[in-house]
Amino acid sequence: MPQPRTGVIHDIGYQRYEGPRLGRGYAARSLYVHSVRSSFGLGRSAWAKVLPIGLLGMASIASLILVVINTQLPEPVLDYAGIASTFTYAATVFVAIVAPELVSVDLRTNLLQLYLSRPIRRSDYALAKLAALATATFVLFAVPMLIMFAGMAFSTDDGIAGVFDELGGLCVGLLAAVVHAALLAAIALPLASLSGRRVFASGIIIAVFLLTAPVSAALEAFSYDSAAGHLAGLIDPSRLLAGVDQWLFGVDLRLVNVGGFGAVYGLLTVVLIVAGTACALWRYRKVKS
Repeated sequence: MPQPRTGVIHDIGYQRYEGPRLGRGYAARSLYVHSVRSSFGLGRSAWAKVLPIGLLGMASIASLILVVINTQLPEPVLDYAGIASTFTYAATVFVAIVAPELVSVDLRTNLLQLYLSRPIRRSDYALAKLAALATATFVLFAVPMLIMFAGMAFSTDDGIAGVFDELGGLCVGLLAAVVHAALLAAIALPLASLSGRRVFASGIIIAVFLLTAPVSAALEAFSYDSAAGHLAGLIDPSRLLAGVDQWLFGVDLRLVNVGGFGAVYGLLTVVLIVAGTACALWRYRKVKS
């Protein structure tokens, strides 16, 4: 009579984890830090670094050129808040490249369910990605401003008073950079989350900025120096930000004519930031995991 087969349990060394449970906050912070690094291609292939680092490098070189020009003229060509207004167009390209890298890949590869197996929640994921994109965009503005500050502070003829003047201008510029980064991220991230294909997601973001710009410019041209002309900049995110810079920081690069409607530009900027954040949260409540 054949002997009944019996099972054998092998001890291969697996042990229960008994270390500290770092929890939801640590997981969200880790996702945020990882996403900021990914925005600039850190920890990834050299090809992934080309566009974001290239844009940052070009912005830094432009800032160095501005330092040389400003030190040779009695009045600066561009101040710190002016850098935020001028570099907004480069920042729109930056968010169109980076936002799909942050969210589209996770959507296409179904990585969201892996993230949600940890203590992290859907809202934590959305907010971490949004904050990472805003931080990376802020860095794109802040680095050229810091380069300009270093150059202008060392070349001032007014001693410590001149350095403090430059420091005050730098703080204003960084505040403008926060506004620009928050709005661009709040627009780009929800749009990027609509597609799991990076090319399509980038196309959606670029289309929004490209299609609104000529419409805004045409309305202003046809209704110049009227209420409709002053409000035409509200349609285009880049001109909207230029209007906020003109109203809050006194930057007048003639990119938009806000007239007496500066507060409307500021209010719409706040509304779009809040609405973009809400859209990102709503989008990730609907994503299947």
